[in-house]
Amino acid sequence: MAPPPPLAPSTPLLHGEFGSYPDRGPRFALTLTPQALHIQRLRPKPEARPRGGLVLLTEVSGCCTLRSRSPLDSAAYFCVYTYPRGRRGARRRAARTFRADGAATYEENRAEAQRWATALTCLLRGLPLPGDGEITPDLLPRPPRLLLLVNPFGGRGLAWQWCKNHVLPMISEAGLSFNLIQTERQNHARELVQGLNLSEWDGIVTVSGDGLLYEVLNGLLQRPDWEEAVKTPVGILPCGSGNALAGAVNRHGGFEPALGIDLLLNCSLLLCRGGSHPLDLLSVTLASGSRCFSFLSVAWGFVSDVDIQSERFRALGSARFTLGTVLGLATLHTYRGRFSYLPATVEPASPAPAHGLPRAKSELTLAPAPAPPVAHSPLHRSVSDLPLPLPQPALTSPGSPEPLPILSLNGGGPELAGDWGGAGDAPLSPDPLLPSPPGTPKAAQLSPISEGASEMAASSGLPPPTPGAPVSISAGGPPDHLLPPLGTPLPPGWVTMEGDFVLILAILPSHLGADLVAAPHARFDDGLVHLCWVRSGISRAALLRMFLAMERGTHFSLGCPYLGYAAAHAFRLEPLTPRGVLTVDGEQVEYGPLQAQVHPGLGTLLTGPPGCPGREA
Repeated sequence: MAPPPPLAPSTPLLHGEFGSYPDRGPRFALTLTPQALHIQRLRPKPEARPRGGLVLLTEVSGCCTLRSRSPLDSAAYFCVYTYPRGRRGARRRAARTFRADGAATYEENRAEAQRWATALTCLLRGLPLPGDGEITPDLLPRPPRLLLLVNPFGGRGLAWQWCKNHVLPMISEAGLSFNLIQTERQNHARELVQGLNLSEWDGIVTVSGDGLLYEVLNGLLQRPDWEEAVKTPVGILPCGSGNALAGAVNRHGGFEPALGIDLLLNCSLLLCRGGSHPLDLLSVTLASGSRCFSFLSVAWGFVSDVDIQSERFRALGSARFTLGTVLGLATLHTYRGRFSYLPATVEPASPAPAHGLPRAKSELTLAPAPAPPVAHSPLHRSVSDLPLPLPQPALTSPGSPEPLPILSLNGGGPELAGDWGGAGDAPLSPDPLLPSPPGTPKAAQLSPISEGASEMAASSGLPPPTPGAPVSISAGGPPDHLLPPLGTPLPPGWVTMEGDFVLILAILPSHLGADLVAAPHARFDDGLVHLCWVRSGISRAALLRMFLAMERGTHFSLGCPYLGYAAAHAFRLEPLTPRGVLTVDGEQVEYGPLQAQVHPGLGTLLTGPPGCPGREA
């Protein structure tokens, strides 16, 4: 049977009258459509132009149903968590709580509140609503289990604070099940993912810059079961300096360009919505014969010089690249090399619809008492080990591998007393849509933080991480069928050029940084590596104009005769200058000849639903 045709954006799905909380006076008419929740005040005085009367689903993180602690209150409550943009463009958290009180009994009012929460959650997650059937919580599958890896040193040391204040509250509002681990050293994330039982997780999300995701992907490809392991969906929430992949995810989601907290909130909203996309990976063979995998870029010349030399300004955050660019322009170098590539014979593919992931129910479950302490491997620390100054009772994320402390939802907990409670109003408590699914494994069975995981990592035969090691080397992964061995002639059909270059850049996604669109037409799964080069002879002023135009992705329209571009399936770079810097995904690698090949759709990236690039819904 063919699927039903998509609903028009303005098609009313639900309509009803609700009271408000905590004020009992106002009454509202709510209308839910596939793209927004429309709110119209009915009493005490209808508004001709309702203020805040349109809640776009692209700005909603989740919803929940609640009940009063007072046994005399027969009403049920429906709460929507939103992150609208203010007048200055920044997002701020807001929540609207509505009172379902049209029936005489609590059970009937609860059913109505749950009907709205279920329908809204299905729209957020891209789940189909029954055409003529009853909307019940049974439509919602179990929440996906996410493993969050946080680099506390990312973003000028603010990554953990941003994660605690913004990321964890939002994904809790969305009802996602998660566990969080702080990384402690370089290559820590690579060790962790090598020892995980991946069947227990529906996704691995890094809360840092691009470097932590690089470790995760190369760790997955180092496993004996790399063919299945690399299919594990991975995501990124930007708390680093460059945040290039997050910039591409933000653009794919249809949001306006953003930096800092705004970019983090945009990407968190997309993560809450669910959905994934195939991710091309680049297999890079270095001069020594070792191989690593890239999701971002390979750079030589000006770009890699700025990236590495600006490391000493890491305390400045993203401003380090601005300062590094100024210094790089002042001491501009050229490099002689031979650059070859296998040109693409097809145009880049258009974006395909994102693939769905298991969805989450929209409720949080309040545990009656703090969870007992759990013994952990000394390999790492989980969120329950960290000193959180949060006096609330413990919160168990449904289906999570282990209990987690309750989170301050930007100033208030799930009981809503801080955000919405008023004098004389009984506080509200979460009213779960669904119990935990039958047969949910126990925490001890699910937890990756066990001695078994540590033993698995130790027995993998991999050498221990070397302090200051420039790059993680991957021994697994698919063969490079397009590449002959380094040092041997290239097959027919390749294009070769030799000369002096200011920079050579090979990039997979659209962004080189959160605010640098190096390859505007690139897609996550177009099967191409986008090659850009700048020949010697360009003036410093012209090079600066090119990078300023790259902020809007218009640098190719400048008509600069020194700038070149090609889409390819593979390339080889042979530096002929004895000294220089080569980077893979921003990490310095050994200097010398290298070659690389695209492996289309080898990975899977958590992107959220696609939007219209450059324009918010």
